[in-house]
Amino acid sequence: MDFDCEGLRRLLCKYKFRDLTVEELKNVNMFFPHFRYSMDTYVFKDDSQKDLLNFTGTIPVMYQGNTYNIPIRLWILDSHPFAPPICFLKPTANMEISVGKHVDAQGRIYLPYLQNWSHPKSVIVGLIKEMIAKFQEELPLYSLSRSDEARQVDLLAYIAKITEGVSDINSKNWANYENKTVKKITVVGGGELGVACTLAISAKGLADRLVLLDLSEGTKGGMMDLHIFNLPNVEISKDPSASAHSNVVIFTVNSLGNSQSYLDVVQRNVDMFRALVPALGHHSPNSVLLVASQPVEVMTYVAWKLSAFPATRVIGIGCNLDSQRLQYIITNVLKAQTSGSPVWVIGEQGEDKVTKWGGQEEVMSRNAQVQLSGRDIMI
Repeated sequence: MDFDCEGLRRLLCKYKFRDLTVEELKNVNMFFPHFRYSMDTYVFKDDSQKDLLNFTGTIPVMYQGNTYNIPIRLWILDSHPFAPPICFLKPTANMEISVGKHVDAQGRIYLPYLQNWSHPKSVIVGLIKEMIAKFQEELPLYSLSRSDEARQVDLLAYIAKITEGVSDINSKNWANYENKTVKKITVVGGGELGVACTLAISAKGLADRLVLLDLSEGTKGGMMDLHIFNLPNVEISKDPSASAHSNVVIFTVNSLGNSQSYLDVVQRNVDMFRALVPALGHHSPNSVLLVASQPVEVMTYVAWKLSAFPATRVIGIGCNLDSQRLQYIITNVLKAQTSGSPVWVIGEQGEDKVTKWGGQEEVMSRNAQVQLSGRDIMI
C-alpha cells in the first residue's frame, strides 16, 4: 500500500511542523509499512482533549527464541518532532499487560529514548528500534488462558480509555514494592543546581540512597567531579528507572540559555516535563515532587497537571532560595540587625519579585491571584 503523503498533510493541517512530521512518518513507513494512522481524540490527564494523529501497528520482538508481534499505539503531538510521541501498548482480548521497568499497568511505555528526545537526532524509527530492544529483554505482554479471556474483554474498555491519555500513575502495582525503610531522593538535572543539590543532600545525610539523573549529553565539570569523588550512596544515571521508589524527586532541569529569559523557554521546559514527569511518577508513584526548574511557579503547575499527584505532593521552591540569600546578605555582608524578623522575597520569578519584612499583616490580598490561563502553554 502506497504512503498517502497528501492525505496525511490534510489530516495534519493544524500541526505546527506538518511537513517535518509527514517526512518522518514517510520514513517510518519504509521500515514498518503495516502501520496505519488516523486522527482521534486524545484525553490528557486534566481531562482536556485534542485531536492527534494516532499511529498504530505491531513490532516484531524476539523473546526466548520466539517472535511475538507486539501491538503498539503512538500518539503524535502537534508539536512533533520537537516533542516525543506518547506511547502505549494496544493489547488484544487474549493479552495481559506485564508491568515492568518500561511499561505501567495501563500500558503506557517509558523509555530512555523518550526522556532524551531531541530533534533532529531523535526519530520515530529510532524509538521503535529501542522499544524492540527493551521488549526483547522484558516482554511487555503475555497470552491469557481461555478462562481469563472473558475477564480481559471487560477490562479492554478501561484500557482503551487509558490509551487515550488517562493515566493512573497512583497505581498500587508499584506501591507494593515500595521499601518504606529506605530514604531515597532523586535529583533530576546535571547542571550546577542539580550538582549543588546532590552535594548538599549527601553532606547533610538526608538520604540513604541518592540518585542524580543526568539527562544531558556528555559529562560537564561538576558531573565529572562527582564521578571522580565517588560519593557513598550516590548513583549517577541517565536511566529514569534508576529513580524507582524515591521518596522525593527534585526537578532542577532547565533549557535556559545565557541570553534568554525564563519566559522565553517556558514551552521548551513544558515539553521536557511532558516526557519526564509521567515517567518519574510511574517509577515513584508515592513520592513528593519538589520543583526548582524555572520559571518555578509555571513549572510547578505543569508538574502537578502532568503527574496527577495531589497538590500537597507537588511543591515549588518559590522564592525560598532568594529569601535565604537576602537574609544572608543582610546579616553577614551588611552586618545589619533584623530584630529576629524574617525577610522574604515574594512574587513570581523575574522582575516582579519584591521583598517583605516579617510581620503579622497580610502580604497580599486574597484576591491577588496570578492566573495561568492567559499563558499560551501546551501541557
